[in-house]
Amino acid sequence: MADALLAIDRLTKRFGGVLASDAVSLTLPSGELHALIGPNGAGKTTLIGQLTGEITPDLGRIGFAGCDVTALPVYRRSQIGLARSFQIASLFPEFSALDNAALAVQAHAGHSFRFWRDARSEPELRVPAREALRRVGLGERADVRVTDFSHGERRQLEIAMALATRPRLLLLDEPMAGMGPEESLRLVDTLRQLKGGVTILLVEHDMDAVFALADRISVLVYGRIIASGDPAAIRADARVREAYLGERDEAAHG
Repeated sequence: MADALLAIDRLTKRFGGVLASDAVSLTLPSGELHALIGPNGAGKTTLIGQLTGEITPDLGRIGFAGCDVTALPVYRRSQIGLARSFQIASLFPEFSALDNAALAVQAHAGHSFRFWRDARSEPELRVPAREALRRVGLGERADVRVTDFSHGERRQLEIAMALATRPRLLLLDEPMAGMGPEESLRLVDTLRQLKGGVTILLVEHDMDAVFALADRISVLVYGRIIASGDPAAIRADARVREAYLGERDEAAHG
C-alpha cells in the first residue's frame, strides 16, 4: 500500500523453538483504527514489541511514514510519531493527572526530569497536556491526584500521556484489561472519538469493543496472520471462527 503510514513486511521473530512472529505482513493507512486479535500466545505482544523497538526482529522490515525504522531505538521511534500507551514511565500516583501528562510531553521533548518545576509551570508543556486529557474525557479531572483515580481512569490517563506526545500512530495493548462493563463502554466511546485523528493499532480481547471500533481486523494465530478484513468479513471467515471466535463461543457455553 503506497500511502501506508505503517508497513510491516514479513516480520519474523523466534524465541528458541517458538516462532512468535511468522513472516507477518500488515499495512495501516493514516487514520485507520486497526484491531489485532488472536488467542493467548498468538504473538500479539511480541509484534507490538517489535513495532516499538523493544524487541529486535530476526528478519523483515518495518516502514513508518515512508522510512525504514526496523533498526531504530525506542526513543527515536517515539520522536518521529510512534507511541505506545503504557510504554511511557509508570504513573506518578501522588501527582495530578495534568502533572503526569505534562511530564510525558517533557520526556518526549528529551528533557531530564530534573526540570520538574518547568513541567508544573511552562505553557508549552501544560497546554498540550491539558488538551490530551480533554481528548480522553479527563478534562475535568486534570487537577485530581492519580491516587484518587479508578482503574479505568488510570488507563485513560495512560492513553492521554501517549497522546500528549502528538503521535501519528498509537499502539494500544489491551487497554480494557481489568475494566468493568461501564468503564469499558466509556473507553470505547473515547476511542471512537479519537478515530480519524490518529492512526490506532488496537490489541484487545474484548470482542464487543473490537467489532464496535475497528475499521479493519487482523487475526493472529501461532505468530501468523490468518485473515484481515472489515468486521463483517472477519465474522464470516470460517478459519477465524474455527481458530478463535468459535473457540471463544465454546468457552462461553462450556
